Amino acid sequence: MNPGAVLLLGFGIGVVTGLRSMTAPAVVAWAAHLGWIHLAGSSLAFMGSMGALGVFTVAALAEFVTDQLPHTPARTTAFPLAARIAIGLLTGACLAIAGGASLWMGGLVGACGAVAGAFGGYYARTRLVHALNLPDIAIAIPEDLIAVGLGLFFVTRF
Repeated sequence: MNPGAVLLLGFGIGVVTGLRSMTAPAVVAWAAHLGWIHLAGSSLAFMGSMGALGVFTVAALAEFVTDQLPHTPARTTAFPLAARIAIGLLTGACLAIAGGASLWMGGLVGACGAVAGAFGGYYARTRLVHALNLPDIAIAIPEDLIAVGLGLFFVTRF
């Protein structure tokens, strides 16, 4: 696969991480487990294990719920943003390995995508809630679906 296309997919999975931090690694773990992406023999082969699959799937489902709680911090605050950057590094690196590109470049673009997704998603969601005068959940649920759909789109390009 073209290294530029691989890095674009790595940026995209990073954007998914910015939207929903646990959705991207769950999708990547499922893709590795199902053989859609190949990480065997790499330092990230664990992503296809049953353990990683279970942990990331449960974490993603829990995040869909906790995102709706009133005391959940904004994704753009220090800890949630740092976690998204770290997970963007991981998921971007996974797609880079799967596509034969540099692990480090994949991690870097994944982290950049996570920052872009976090801030872009936050501002889009808050502005839509205010502009359309809707409850937050009315925008949050479609955002969940967009994150899952984009994640699946990116991991099925290999």
